[in-house]
Amino acid sequence: MHAKNYKVVFEVFLTFLKLGLTSFGGPTAHIGYFRQEFIVRRNWLSESQFAQLLALCQFLPGPASSQLGLGLGLLRSGWAGALAAFIGFTLPSAALLFVFSTLLPLLSSGVGEAALQGLKLVALPVVLQGVLGMHRQLCPDMPRFIIAVLVMVLLLLTEQFWLQPLAIVLGGVAGLILCRNIQPLHDADLVVSYGPKLGWGLLIGFAVLLLGLPVLSYGNEGLLAVMETFYRVGALVFGGGHVVLPLLQDAVVAPGWVLAEDFLAGYGAAQAVPGPMFTLAAFLGERLPAGQGGLLGAGVALGAIFLPGFLLLVGVLPLWQVIARHKNIVQVIAGVNAAVVGLLAAALYDPIWISTVHHWTDLIIAGVGLAMLRYWHVSVLLVVLWCVLGNIAVFVLL
Repeated sequence: MHAKNYKVVFEVFLTFLKLGLTSFGGPTAHIGYFRQEFIVRRNWLSESQFAQLLALCQFLPGPASSQLGLGLGLLRSGWAGALAAFIGFTLPSAALLFVFSTLLPLLSSGVGEAALQGLKLVALPVVLQGVLGMHRQLCPDMPRFIIAVLVMVLLLLTEQFWLQPLAIVLGGVAGLILCRNIQPLHDADLVVSYGPKLGWGLLIGFAVLLLGLPVLSYGNEGLLAVMETFYRVGALVFGGGHVVLPLLQDAVVAPGWVLAEDFLAGYGAAQAVPGPMFTLAAFLGERLPAGQGGLLGAGVALGAIFLPGFLLLVGVLPLWQVIARHKNIVQVIAGVNAAVVGLLAAALYDPIWISTVHHWTDLIIAGVGLAMLRYWHVSVLLVVLWCVLGNIAVFVLL
């Protein structure tokens, strides 16, 4: 690599490191940060290219904002740029959540438990705000609204988390039937330095891991099982961000790997740090049972949950010009996105409401947090501080 290329890669790393340290507010906010930094400030790509890359990241499973960052790094400086973007954007929040997990046992006093309950309450306004925002973007018409409602009702009535992937698939089928007015994208001009053959190879690698890891990890309770679990979750999360909550809850809480209260505390802490929501995997990986957890468990969980989305993105990019013009594929993706809204709406009740609202004061604290987000447009960090300090005040006064 020439000295000039090293300089460009280092610039990518520093830019994304700054974003990883300052990008509060979740995936939607990250998109705004990225646009301001890379189009307005640095002019790294055009509005059209940014919109196409964003559309692709929203269509694919995985962490949408992290995929967008990886794609920006790839377009700017090839494979080294993609790696630099991922490390810079992910490292700060992953490190903070890992440290929080190691300190969690120290928070067992009365005030500590009140603070943890406050962190759990953060999930209620943040996810509700996410549902409302995603509803506007992904369910703008009646067919997609109906798909979202049907998925929500299905999941709430059955209370079977294993139905989530099936609901997403059914949403795609419904989109093909109901979303006939969705038009394909045109003028696709995302150009990468590799061709369709490597793209297909990466997509095959994604599928081989998705199908092969369950076979290899069968009967295994070690790190291979951790890799399989987090890879599967990362491969099934459409929409990224908060959508990962119900799938991760089913993956680590249901089998008894992580306590439900620890899971929600980690989710609340993830709201308090900048960067991608998927770094919650670092917290959960550290909390896993002996032989699976600690620093190694956190690293395996973190890498496994990001890997499928990244393989899909870099695999599809050289094929994007063909995909973007295929109307049926765009219709399927529209149905999948609508199903994601229904999935998140169901998760708002179970496990979030059921696990967090135990007293009328919980409802008031969460309600004020929602008002802060929805009407006062404050930073999510301030909502986290409000929920934690508000719940501590309730503990002290009552």
